[in-house]
Parts: sequence; C-alpha cells; structure tokens
Amino acid sequence: MKILWTTLLACFLMGPPALAAEPLTFDNYIKSFDYRERSSMKIGIQEMLQLYKQGRVQIIDIRFPEEYQAWRFGFIKNIPLNELPDRLKELDKGKLIVTVCPHYDRAEIARTYLTLKGYQSKYLVEGLLGLADYLRGDRAKDFIDDMKSSDKREISK
Repeated sequence: MKILWTTLLACFLMGPPALAAEPLTFDNYIKSFDYRERSSMKIGIQEMLQLYKQGRVQIIDIRFPEEYQAWRFGFIKNIPLNELPDRLKELDKGKLIVTVCPHYDRAEIARTYLTLKGYQSKYLVEGLLGLADYLRGDRAKDFIDDMKSSDKREISK
C-alpha cells in the first residue's frame, strides 16, 4: 500500500511537462514510483510545524467526525476521508496539503487521492498520536507563542 502512495507523489514531482505528456492516472503513478517518490510523500512533525508557522502548509485531519469531536488540534481542519471528494474547494492549491490521522494509513489514502487530483501533498509520518506526544508541555506553549508572534508580524505588514 505504501508503494501506491509514494508513486503518486513521484508522478506529481516530475513536473508539468511529464504530466502534460501523460495524464496523471493511478497506473501512471504506479509505473513511475521510485525511491524519490517514496521519500517525498512523507513529512515529519518538525518540518510540518515549521511550514505551518510560515503559512506554507494546510493540515487536514481526515478522521471521522466522531473521532475529531472526541479529540483534536485547534489549528488543524477536519475533512473526513469519505467527504474529501466533495470538499476539495476548501483546500488551498497554493499550499502543501499535509494529511493526518492517528497513525498514517488513512492519511496515505487521502494523500494519494489529492496527488492524483493535482495537489502537492504529503502525509504526517508520525501521525496525530506522534504529534500529540510531540506537542506536550513546553513545546505546546512554544508553538502557540510562535504562532501568536507570527500573527502579529503579519498584521503589522
């Protein structure tokens, strides 16, 4: 299953000329899957949070509404996997889309779908459980403080 996800990103990263020559289909994605794609389809917590602070990423929690309601992150948007096809207009094509779920299985499915739809996308390797563990105590405070500082800088521009 991981091969599928990696291949999709590789096709996307090949750039417009390759995509213009052949439409990005699941078959084409699989055929072009390589080690570069396998690596580039993933993102780690620290890189994702840095890109988020810079306003360069949109993080999408693809869990079911009940899961999201039970626990969530205030800075992550929920679009359940089964609603994703009908809610693509809510995504910013100008940003990297990072898909997340507790581990990464559904996030990989969402990332593959988004890649085939022309979005630049990755999935969070450590999942939401890893993110929850990472953003504890001082790190949570530091992250929120950084976000508040970034917001003030943007307003003053």
